[in-house]
Amino acid sequence: MNTIEDAKTYRGKDLETIFFRPMLTGPSAQELGIRILYNMPVPTTVQLWEGQRDILQKYDAAGWTGGASAKKFQKTIGLQRVKAEMGYAAADYFSLIYELVTNRADVNMDDLTGTELEQAETALFRKSIAEGIRVTSWIGNTALTKGFNTFDGFLKSIMGLSNSDEISTYNYERTFLNTPDNVIDILDNLWVRSTEQLKDLKADGQLVYFVTSDVYYAYEKHLDNKGADAAYNDYQNGRRSLSYHGIPLVDLRLSSYLIGSGYSESFAVLTDRRNLVLAVNTADFPGNEIRMWYNPDLMENRQRAVFMAGCEVLDPHALTFSYRLNN
Repeated sequence: MNTIEDAKTYRGKDLETIFFRPMLTGPSAQELGIRILYNMPVPTTVQLWEGQRDILQKYDAAGWTGGASAKKFQKTIGLQRVKAEMGYAAADYFSLIYELVTNRADVNMDDLTGTELEQAETALFRKSIAEGIRVTSWIGNTALTKGFNTFDGFLKSIMGLSNSDEISTYNYERTFLNTPDNVIDILDNLWVRSTEQLKDLKADGQLVYFVTSDVYYAYEKHLDNKGADAAYNDYQNGRRSLSYHGIPLVDLRLSSYLIGSGYSESFAVLTDRRNLVLAVNTADFPGNEIRMWYNPDLMENRQRAVFMAGCEVLDPHALTFSYRLNN
């Protein structure tokens, strides 16, 4: 056996339970670090309710006076139909899948058909789709003719808000991070320039600095320069995570994708995780499916997917932005 010829198609409930839900929930979703809505009704809307600041009244008379209605803020997430496609030479595809299968300790090496094979094929395609969704959710731009143009990402929305002065923005020059200690100015300015509304959300534990790798590295170097024993140990062993005044820093790992994207290659965002929303839908549009099959004429294995996706910044008042000028 040196080819994988069994065709596999996922639709409906199988598309959700076998393929997409494991990718968009649990540890995989936590790695994205943002709010994810899966298979919400289309059009996908998010409602934010603002209650009255002071609902307490003096009890000096019987009966009720009635209170004002709570304010509702609603935003619709525009979903775009997306397709993904990959092709492998049959021999190369078999080698990839064989390696994934045989790395498991519970596999019967005399029978590599059935569930083990299907799980390995699914894992390979799912990983590629997950990375595509992750990157597009940040740098996606539908105005482009190629490359991450399936739906608009957070950066397009944030840059639009910044250019129209709807959010506070702090800029720095290309050489600014050559001095690692300057990274504190970036992080501090994001906090100082943020609204009181955003600062009050710190108690919820959901605030986060989303940063590019150069900002993350500069902060690591800044911490290395501290003279404490803990800094020396971290210098040797590395740090699992970084925080500034209790707010975690998340390295977006976008450096290679930002080159030539039209966006600044160095930036930082302070916001609440719940303020950035990614929506994926596989239920409400005819033709959504995953297919994997073997083409004997071309001697290649192909994988295809059709689904819907989109993302949105919910509240501009809960976000501050900093980016490098002159790229």
